[in-house]
Amino acid sequence: MDIRLLLVSHASTAAQRAGRFPADDPLDARGLAEVEAHAARLRLAIADDAPAFVSPAVCARETAAALGLAASVDAGLADLNYGKWQGRRLADLAAEAPQDIAAWTRDPDAAPHGGESFSQLVKRIGEWLEASLDGETDRASTRPRNVIAVTHAPVLRAAIVYALGASPAVFPRIEIAPLSIIELRRSSRGWTWWPGPH
Repeated sequence: MDIRLLLVSHASTAAQRAGRFPADDPLDARGLAEVEAHAARLRLAIADDAPAFVSPAVCARETAAALGLAASVDAGLADLNYGKWQGRRLADLAAEAPQDIAAWTRDPDAAPHGGESFSQLVKRIGEWLEASLDGETDRASTRPRNVIAVTHAPVLRAAIVYALGASPAVFPRIEIAPLSIIELRRSSRGWTWWPGPH
């Protein structure tokens, strides 16, 4: 049976707006206001009976809660591991270690921060897509099974790369804004990326 997966990027955090790598930051008043402003649009895209999953990060769990989702925490939806860059400002790192930032942004296999590379994230999310959603199928039904997950922009980017079978080198060319929704569908021909929730 087919699966229709909606992936939602969490609302913005103060760290994002300050240009810092995430450090399990909560939503602030502005982020919560963004969820409220977009809640009606997001809720229209979400089927009422869809199982919901969420990244362990506070900002993702708070976004899911603000959307009224009773989401199960799934470690497979965790953000990219930024290693020693966690909580640091990108501008500071660019001044301190420009060669490391350049390598990280140009080489999908590079992880000078000691965390995950883009290639590793694409592999991890591909494994999540293939393994974690197998239990979400109902073989007796002919309608796509709806599933929703609230996670992080890099995870959405990785899911698109995986669904398209593209090289992780395209990773930095995909922009995902806070509260973006992407739709992926799995059928007998594999995963496909749809332009938006239908």
